[in-house]
Amino acid sequence: MGNGFDFNKMNDEYYDVLREIGNIGAGNATTALSQLLNERIDMSVPKVSMLDFSELPDVLGGAEVSVVGIMLSLSMDIDGMMLFIIEEESARYMVSNLMQCPPSEDGTFSDMDKSALSEVGNIICGAYLYSLSQLTGMTINASIPSLSIDMAGAILSVPAIEFGKMGDKALFIQSKFGEIDREINGYFILIPNVESYGKILNRLGFTDIT
Repeated sequence: MGNGFDFNKMNDEYYDVLREIGNIGAGNATTALSQLLNERIDMSVPKVSMLDFSELPDVLGGAEVSVVGIMLSLSMDIDGMMLFIIEEESARYMVSNLMQCPPSEDGTFSDMDKSALSEVGNIICGAYLYSLSQLTGMTINASIPSLSIDMAGAILSVPAIEFGKMGDKALFIQSKFGEIDREINGYFILIPNVESYGKILNRLGFTDIT
């Protein structure tokens, strides 16, 4: 197959399949989050789209908005990266729930807070990747999560530099995790390299796109 995958050949049917993968993965991730926080979590229907790297900062609220990003490198049958990004305020709320203590008054994250957030990202991304693995029959290994608290543009520059030379598309999934009195905006960004996109679609029965 090589690197013969061509985004220009993708039609609505291909995008629908990728969206369904996003829906199932986000649903399982919501279940994992609910168990982690020990609270009932409802999820609105995720918004799933294929976006250029250049579009990602805008859909996160702008390149200068402060976010928490948990990044994992993917290997084995899929090469690439996965990011789970949440707004900084939502991250503080999640940590407060996990640690059973109020957020810090100065708005910073302690080392323990960062460790908890990394574990949240690891569990949520793991649930998503498990869904993708089950649907495609592919083996996907994920690295230890790397956590960053920075502007969205700075965090997204890492995969853009790493994978921009091989392709410029990301599978973007926006999910709203709702509780009784709180809503958490979470963003999954799956960035396989170009060849891995072809592998995923071939495993799902699309053989005419490479």
